[in-house]
Amino acid sequence: MKTTGPGNLITDVEGLLVGNVQDTDLNSGVTTVLCEGGAVASVQVLGGAPGTRDTDLLEPHNTVDSVHALVLSGGSAYGLDAATGVQAALRERNIGFEVAGFCVPIVPSAILFDLANGGNKDWGRYPPYREMGYASANSASRAFQIGTAGAGTGALTADLKAGLGSASLVMDNGVTLGALVAVNAVGTTNVAGGAHFWAAPFEVDGEFGGLGLPSPLPQSTTDLRIKFRDNHSPEGASTTIAVIATDAVMTKAEAKRLAIAAHDGFSRAIWPSHTPFDGDLIFSLATGKSGKQLDVNGFLDLCAGAAAVMSRAIARGVYHATAQPNDMLPTWKSKFGK
Repeated sequence: MKTTGPGNLITDVEGLLVGNVQDTDLNSGVTTVLCEGGAVASVQVLGGAPGTRDTDLLEPHNTVDSVHALVLSGGSAYGLDAATGVQAALRERNIGFEVAGFCVPIVPSAILFDLANGGNKDWGRYPPYREMGYASANSASRAFQIGTAGAGTGALTADLKAGLGSASLVMDNGVTLGALVAVNAVGTTNVAGGAHFWAAPFEVDGEFGGLGLPSPLPQSTTDLRIKFRDNHSPEGASTTIAVIATDAVMTKAEAKRLAIAAHDGFSRAIWPSHTPFDGDLIFSLATGKSGKQLDVNGFLDLCAGAAAVMSRAIARGVYHATAQPNDMLPTWKSKFGK
């Protein structure tokens, strides 16, 4: 259960493409996941400060069974405009549900708070996220950048610059899992302010430094608790937003359970997670491209794998962040890379 797909990206799940657009002056960006042929989808929100669009329709008791794209965006509530741009790009390709002769692309989205990160937010009357969403949809491909890219461009943790992370996992039964996450947490991804990642037990092939856990483990997290409270006032907000995806065949209710299980990856990789000032959210996607429908034991293994691959994606997002002139915090590599 420790084999990655060929790219170690969410696009190792057949049927998915990802597009990133970022503006380093704005210090923000947009990431779009396109679902070729549509995908069964659901969502689970566990943070106390979410910002979303079209998430109610993803509940298992509601009518729409599949989506055409998902959007992760910076910009706080302004970033919800990004989904409008993605809808426009899909409508131009006639991708969407046909309703009374109209094409309606279904594009749920979520945002993170990156306004107070040193970027220039003086954008005039209208924010730029609609056009960034349009461009991200039109740039979607199997290969994409992680770290300081897309929705993770201006992301921060308590003590390090963060970013966009992704990872994949091929299960023993041949089903593929993939995770995509914009890490922008109130808490920290590294143990007691050091170089070691909380996600270390799940690391594959040194993908985020290969350091393992510190030995001995710190006896107290008191200093760290003070640090993240000092760096994040209640008036601000953070939020880690993510997608967990599989090529297995699933019902909408099973997709909901997969999203719930993937939140364990947040808890394994971020301390603390799901706070009142994070809008922590995970979308789930099932493309069904493998043709495999899992039995009870297979689904249990898939849920465990979802937590593992999500924790890895979080650490990779922080590990691959790159320095920019207006950074407020150091990158992992600038602080610990030597």
